[in-house]
Amino acid sequence: MNVAQSLLVVLFAPLVSAAVIGLFLRRQGVLASYLSVGAAAVIAGFSWIAWSGAQGETAAVSFSWLKVGQLQIDLGFLFDGVAATMLLMVAFVGFLIHVFSLGYMKTDKARARFFGGLSIFMFSMLGIVLADNLIMLFIFWELVGFSSYMLIGHYMETNAAKEASKKAFIVNRVGDVGFLIGIVYAYWQFGTTNLTEMGAIAGLHPEMLNWFVAGCLLCGFIGKSAQFPLHVWLPDAMAGPTPVSALIHAATMVAAGVYFLIRIAFLFTPDVLTFIAWLGTAVAVYAGFCAYAQNDIKRILAYSTLSQLGYMAAAFGLGYPGIALFHLITHAFFKALLFLGAGSVIHGCHHEQDIFRMGGLLKRMPLTALTFLTGLLALCGVYGLSGFYSKDGILIAGSLENPAIFTLLCGGAFLTAGYMGRLFWIAFLGSPKSEAAEHAKESPLVMTVPLVLLAVLSVIGGMTWLWPDTLGGLILADLDHLHHMEGYKAAHKNVLLFGSAAWVVGLAVSFFFYGAGAREDRLEKLAGPVYGFLQKRLWFDEIYNFYVAKIQQRLADLLSFFDIFLLKGVLIRGSAGLVGLFGLGAKQLHVGSLHSYVYWFLGGLVAFWIVATGLLF
Repeated sequence: MNVAQSLLVVLFAPLVSAAVIGLFLRRQGVLASYLSVGAAAVIAGFSWIAWSGAQGETAAVSFSWLKVGQLQIDLGFLFDGVAATMLLMVAFVGFLIHVFSLGYMKTDKARARFFGGLSIFMFSMLGIVLADNLIMLFIFWELVGFSSYMLIGHYMETNAAKEASKKAFIVNRVGDVGFLIGIVYAYWQFGTTNLTEMGAIAGLHPEMLNWFVAGCLLCGFIGKSAQFPLHVWLPDAMAGPTPVSALIHAATMVAAGVYFLIRIAFLFTPDVLTFIAWLGTAVAVYAGFCAYAQNDIKRILAYSTLSQLGYMAAAFGLGYPGIALFHLITHAFFKALLFLGAGSVIHGCHHEQDIFRMGGLLKRMPLTALTFLTGLLALCGVYGLSGFYSKDGILIAGSLENPAIFTLLCGGAFLTAGYMGRLFWIAFLGSPKSEAAEHAKESPLVMTVPLVLLAVLSVIGGMTWLWPDTLGGLILADLDHLHHMEGYKAAHKNVLLFGSAAWVVGLAVSFFFYGAGAREDRLEKLAGPVYGFLQKRLWFDEIYNFYVAKIQQRLADLLSFFDIFLLKGVLIRGSAGLVGLFGLGAKQLHVGSLHSYVYWFLGGLVAFWIVATGLLF
């Protein structure tokens, strides 16, 4: 089987799974779950076959789908080192999350719908990874948005899930408007939407690059990867099942925005790159502060995801897309581990999510606790774990390219260690603080085995010497570029010093401030105004609610008035009324009475005489 055939199997296996579940297995939860997991296993296997068959060569397959005038829309695959890296990550992490879901969703009455949604999502995400042109990428981009809407709203009987799914869908559509405008403008500018062709043209004619097309396409990244000001949907998306949070909002979907940036890196001018670097840095620090005012274990991890997406954006903006991809991959390992670990805790504590109602879980759920701790340390960037290599690469780039960004990102690393330490000390140490925690027990093997495997990946995933060159090509190129830059040794020493100090001090301060198994939030008790400020998250939600209720709704009412009164009333119904009146008048000319015709004839003569007299005199 050649590469193209393997990729077709990879792409369409989840679509077939979703179709079969939707048509035949809607009430067969067990069969539906195993079919979806089987499809995920097929994806993982054939992804490996496709990568092995490519042997490091770029494989591009394309065929015409639609042709309208000069516009031709193609569907095709672009399978190079970047796509292969992303594909293998999505395939294997997605498979482990599917397996975990077998245990987590075992008692869910809508299990078939859930696994059908997972399969649709996998189809959509894989389409983004393999797309060779902007239009195909946008089609799958929107399918991912639909999948996210469906999975976030899985618990449709709760108001929180319904509101969160709508919020995620609408906010992403705002970003996608700019994305779509960017696609149209890119076609007008380059005469094609094919990524390879656009890259070649941009390389030959750099004067064609401008901030407008890059800025419009950037809107898609801002929406999907939850950056300012469209970040508000991600924390609320935790209303969906925990495996959804792990798959969509930690490992794959939100990372699709970063992957998209890497795919179109050739379009960005220096000014836009600088903007992206500062945007990511701001989000990284902002999200770190917000996490301290959260008690829900999943929402803490959601803000951690926001922060790490900011690190990826900063790396890309500093001119190192390979390092951004590196952190994307390692982050997928340890953040999927953390979310699934949180899912295991929630499952063991009978769906309790408040960390101040947990405690003592290290003794009751030791395997979950130890794997969670592994992911936590990888996130903090502890030496030797995967996060250390990728995050330090970003910090070194910042030290060499922009000291101000480096300083802020080091501060973000300190915040990360602090709020993650707060989570662990409170939830896993001390004594149980609720009946649910008192009776917590370790999750079954179907849930703990994926945790162990992800823990292993969180340890070794950053060791690039274990990566084949075909997977680490772009990553190794950027790291090698850093190593040969003037001042690298000094920057590396600074990062080792300040980066290590950030997690050591952050974890230590959080331990001594919050204590083991704290029953109340000391920050809220000792600094209530500060805690309240952090809870408000700079009032983004309040500002949007005010805009929607007081500005957008009133503008909509005004436009509705013009539509009903002017368009429908005056122009449409008014013109219809005038035609009706004219018809009534004309009707009087055809009444069938000879006397009436004589009178009309005489009247016409008089009118003609008056007009003629006026013209003559």
